[in-house]
Amino acid sequence: MTLNILFAAKAERWTGYEQPLTDALTKALAGRDFKLATKFAPEEVDYIVYAPNSDLQDFTPYTRAKAVLNLWAGVENITGNETLKIPLTRMVDFGLTHGMVEWVTGHVLRYHLGLDIDITRQNAKWEPRSQPLARDRSVAILGLGALGQAVAKALVGLGFNVSGWSRSEKTVDGVRCLHGDAGLTEALKSAEIAVLLMPDTPATQNVINAETLAQMPKGAFVINPGRGPLIDDDALLAALDSGQIAHATLDVFRVEPLPEDHPYWAHPNVTVTPHIAAATRNDTASEVIAENIRRSEAGEPLLHLVDRDRGY
Repeated sequence: MTLNILFAAKAERWTGYEQPLTDALTKALAGRDFKLATKFAPEEVDYIVYAPNSDLQDFTPYTRAKAVLNLWAGVENITGNETLKIPLTRMVDFGLTHGMVEWVTGHVLRYHLGLDIDITRQNAKWEPRSQPLARDRSVAILGLGALGQAVAKALVGLGFNVSGWSRSEKTVDGVRCLHGDAGLTEALKSAEIAVLLMPDTPATQNVINAETLAQMPKGAFVINPGRGPLIDDDALLAALDSGQIAHATLDVFRVEPLPEDHPYWAHPNVTVTPHIAAATRNDTASEVIAENIRRSEAGEPLLHLVDRDRGY
């Protein structure tokens, strides 16, 4: 029987995904007949390749579907959908992960090396200085999922003193792993640079607030490529104004695009980037989706299965 695979996302995504996803499915399914399209009768669909901002919000008619394969790393906009009763996977792929590693590493090195001093110099004053080695710089990764672990390992490889925090206990080679409320305090108190890579769940919203910012060393740096609601914006602005936090690089926000009148745009100690830290690459993402469909058809466990109770 032909497998019917529904691509449920915006039209511009279909343009970019049609060929690489077709190629990946052809390779992964090894001769199995399939049809990939943007429209089917709901009762004829076997798998749904999905973006949460698509028009498909009611999964009830998709009585034959075996899984929903999310195109995004974030699943907070779909986990609460009560019509979704079948397995849901999130996107974890090489391209997205490596892109995040490169982006975070670049901004950590920017702060570690004090590059802004020379890049933004407005005078001709010669000011030699020495920088500490990476082993003398403490970096905390808050969130040790697939992305957090990849970033932590890369920074360990550069010699940084890396701590990692997660809500539940984790183990990552070379990383001081902490968990729970006490672990968060322990991670922050030595964090000269904090990188936020947690999912957006009720338990993680506003985890960076006035209390937790005060636990960091004075003059620390914050990098957020994770989710906008992780940060209490007013608390961060106050910490920047007081000098408790020296600078923040923010890639994600509660409202996107970030409104033109938001204080972050004008603040001298904030760098705004337009949600570019880790883009999903069509070719590598297609390989992940195709592999999950192959696994499902072979009776093997799905990769990156979402725990809807935890929200990720």
